[in-house]
Amino acid sequence: MAEQQDNLTAKLDQIEARYSEIEKQIAEPDVACDSVRLVALSKEQGKLKTIVTTYRRYKKLQADIGQAEQILADEAADDDFKALAQEEIQQLDGKKTALLEQITHSMVMSDDMDIDAVIIEIRAGTGGEEAALFARDLYTMYTRYAETRKWKVEQLDFSVAEKGGFREVILSVKGPGVWSELGYEGGGHRVQRVPQTESQGRIHTSAATVAVLPEPEELDIQIAPDDVIEHVSRASGPGGQNVNKVSSAIRLEHVPTGITVNMQDEQSQHKNRAKAWRLLKSRVYNHFQSQKRAERDSQRRTMIGSGDRSQKVRTYNFPQNRVTDHRINLSLYSLDRIMAGDMDELVAALKDYDMQQRLKNL
Repeated sequence: MAEQQDNLTAKLDQIEARYSEIEKQIAEPDVACDSVRLVALSKEQGKLKTIVTTYRRYKKLQADIGQAEQILADEAADDDFKALAQEEIQQLDGKKTALLEQITHSMVMSDDMDIDAVIIEIRAGTGGEEAALFARDLYTMYTRYAETRKWKVEQLDFSVAEKGGFREVILSVKGPGVWSELGYEGGGHRVQRVPQTESQGRIHTSAATVAVLPEPEELDIQIAPDDVIEHVSRASGPGGQNVNKVSSAIRLEHVPTGITVNMQDEQSQHKNRAKAWRLLKSRVYNHFQSQKRAERDSQRRTMIGSGDRSQKVRTYNFPQNRVTDHRINLSLYSLDRIMAGDMDELVAALKDYDMQQRLKNL
């Protein structure tokens, strides 16, 4: 425990030193004239400010405790004065412990809190029409949860199945803390229930996959236009008279990574192109971030942002009204509420588990 706290203090000292360095750089005239550099430094400063401010309060408490302990150790001090010093130490110790917890939480979770926009991709897996209906249910669950958080939801693309489900749906969700709340949803989701298409009342198992990708800001990733090949074609499927008459569908191919994006949701070629670029940036950003995480976390695997579609993360059992998250061995018998968007208890459990794992590896 002492070693962990020493490591934490050393890391905090590094962060404080970097914060002071940024303050000096921002004050330099050549930086003030360079808007791109100034914005990048200001953004980094903003990310560190809460941690540094809290750490400085923590160090002030430590100094105050040290002074009170000197009074206790002073043989010449009278008993009343020592009693006051002892009482002050007890009060300051409580505040110090609370601040340390606050700092630790900020350190291990702050990067996630800073991401306020994600792209969620939901695709029907095994199970035919029932899987598509389940994909639609997941879409509804996430959008209702977003409503409770007052996040902005934008549907980017979707493909409808025959029974009204979604073969695929892609949406953007924006708002404070959205990545820290929804970043755990990536993976395989399995449902056990009697399908609408089942006449004999038998329980079937179907699946859908979810990927959650941070939507980067312009400063986070730059894609060279020369690295992208654009294909324009006529849209296919539902869409009215515009389909097959106007070349509005856009396909982007990022040559260095081989990542491709197709977008034909809008009748406007311009709107499809804009959406396709947003999705491409998000996927390319996630591609490189995944490589960085793999290098950094070669000895361990963090749950946040894995987005591994092959990993079974959760089972939704309708007959038992039960949701089981397999990563943390948690079962909640409130499936009806969760599917209606009340995900608070589930998300809180995942965040708590993730934070404990990060603390162990700090």
